[in-house]
Amino acid sequence: MSTDGRTHKPTPPIVGGALAVLALVIATGLLLREHAPGNMGSGFLVGAAVAMLGGAVMWWRATRSPGRASTFERAWTQTGDERDDAVLTRALAVLGLLAVPLTGVAAIAIGLGAAVEMVLALLLAAEVAVGAIAFVVVARRS
Repeated sequence: MSTDGRTHKPTPPIVGGALAVLALVIATGLLLREHAPGNMGSGFLVGAAVAMLGGAVMWWRATRSPGRASTFERAWTQTGDERDDAVLTRALAVLGLLAVPLTGVAAIAIGLGAAVEMVLALLLAAEVAVGAIAFVVVARRS
């Protein structure tokens, strides 16, 4: 049985949850601006704003016109069918399997004297790339 006709979730809990997450993000960003080194708080706030804006756009596209939304948008917002859910689950499984070796390589690089900030940035970029590539490969094979 297909799940493409899922019932629409009520808006007040979604808005309430989004506001709670926004409050937590702002509080965390302000704490980082006050106590973290450099401009870490500003970077966190900008990154969080971009991520939340992207999530809002994906949710809007997936709920307003699900036929035109991508597989990733439908899967990430949990508005897709079984295939969309399976593709996301398999891609996240691949990412989970490769996260431990990638983190090990990063720890070795830090141990050998590489700059911690650069290693962590490259680790995050590598994990995003692995997730994106895994999603594309799984989506094309299924």
